[in-house]
Amino acid sequence: MISIIIPVLNESKGIRKLIDHLNANAFGYVGEIIVVDGGSSDDIGVQLTGYSNIRYVQSKKGRARQMNAGANIAKRDILYFLHADSFPPKYYDRAIYEVLLVNKNIRAGCFRLQFDSGHWWLKLMGWATAVNHISCRGGDQSLFMDHDLFYTLNGFNEDYEVYEDIELIKRIYKNTRFKVVNEPIVTSARHYNNIGVWKLQWLHLRIYAKRWFGADAKELNFFYNKSLKYLKSGSRE
Repeated sequence: MISIIIPVLNESKGIRKLIDHLNANAFGYVGEIIVVDGGSSDDIGVQLTGYSNIRYVQSKKGRARQMNAGANIAKRDILYFLHADSFPPKYYDRAIYEVLLVNKNIRAGCFRLQFDSGHWWLKLMGWATAVNHISCRGGDQSLFMDHDLFYTLNGFNEDYEVYEDIELIKRIYKNTRFKVVNEPIVTSARHYNNIGVWKLQWLHLRIYAKRWFGADAKELNFFYNKSLKYLKSGSRE
């Protein structure tokens, strides 16, 4: 069975849509959905009342911290880390089950990405995620892995406020086989729409480049937060 872990921060407007989608499109392998709140100021906790399979918990802010907190209380053999604005395909849980429990040589994987946008660059990025290479991975594709592997690798590195998904996936690639399921998980392009496709993509590329040339978590966090604040303000340096 699968434990779905969703880190959230002020996602009350869309969380019921996601939970309803997960319940409606599950085949029957989902054991629990753990929503980990990093300190929301909205009414997300109220929005989650009435669901029998939801565990709503709170933790310190930061996706890595939140996902680790969810994993620490998960009761199932498979962990599935999902962003709050990403919607996996029909029978996503059966696809995960077949990857990890039918094929014993694979212990982690993700879905192919598709943005809810017609922008040609975002379509191209989605197409590229079908390639099983670390350079084509990202958190929006979601990440599933067996419980034992997660703890063998010590989970997410909580030093990272950004790049935490890629940092863990790199360690997975070094230690075991990884599978990309060729079915799309549809994720929101809201951040690209709000900031601008080329501006946000350039920021992501700079983050990757800095990490490639040896930047540590502290440097990446500072650069990302400073750059994002500038991009959102629309000011000029």
